[in-house]
Amino acid sequence: MNTISANLNIMIKASEKASKILIRDFGEIEKLQVSKKGPSDFVTNSDLKVEKILIEELEKARPNFSFISEEKGIKINKDINNTWIIDPIDGTINFLHGIPHFAISIALKSDNEIVSGLIYDPIKDEMFYAEKNNGAFLNNQRIRVSNKNNLDDCLFAVGGKMMNEPDFTNRKSGSAALDLAYVAAGRYDGYFQKNLNLWDIAAGIVLVQEAGGIFKDLNLDNIKNINVITSNPNINVKFHEKIMNF
Repeated sequence: MNTISANLNIMIKASEKASKILIRDFGEIEKLQVSKKGPSDFVTNSDLKVEKILIEELEKARPNFSFISEEKGIKINKDINNTWIIDPIDGTINFLHGIPHFAISIALKSDNEIVSGLIYDPIKDEMFYAEKNNGAFLNNQRIRVSNKNNLDDCLFAVGGKMMNEPDFTNRKSGSAALDLAYVAAGRYDGYFQKNLNLWDIAAGIVLVQEAGGIFKDLNLDNIKNINVITSNPNINVKFHEKIMNF
């Protein structure tokens, strides 16, 4: 088993505890009380319960760290240089419709850099995690991005609304976090989506980077409206050129 830091161990334990609520509620999806919060974005009791557990567990272990979370927003604590970034359910719409493709996402931003990331799919029991300069892993096994060179042989993940239909083989999964995790694991060869939030992608950024992937023109100055283009290094330039009109 690879050596992990104390901070990553805290993230793992928090996600495992929160996932118990998620699995239980997913089994009783029809009983959830749902309130609409945007055109294609919903908040559920599960979202709030999972986020509450994550914040409690992380705050108990690191009481001075700050937070950025999907539901609660920004919370500044004494330590402004270390910030937990949380998405309690990435893939909420999948969750609400009984589609077993969603994940808990936790990242740690330290001195303006994402240094740790965890994406946990509780239904498939797949835990993707990475730390800066320590590699990327899936259930304790090292993972790497794909090594394909030809775009025609590749499968890409895309998300959101697009002006034109991409002329490359693609899938829309409904979970940005898992799309990035799958790029890191070599299941997808690349991923493209506009107007994402930091909590959607923070954990996936370090996962892909530590798995050998490359991001094109990634700007994390804001926490919203972030555009993501990533792939394995062999096709990055060609992929970027291909999607310029989308």
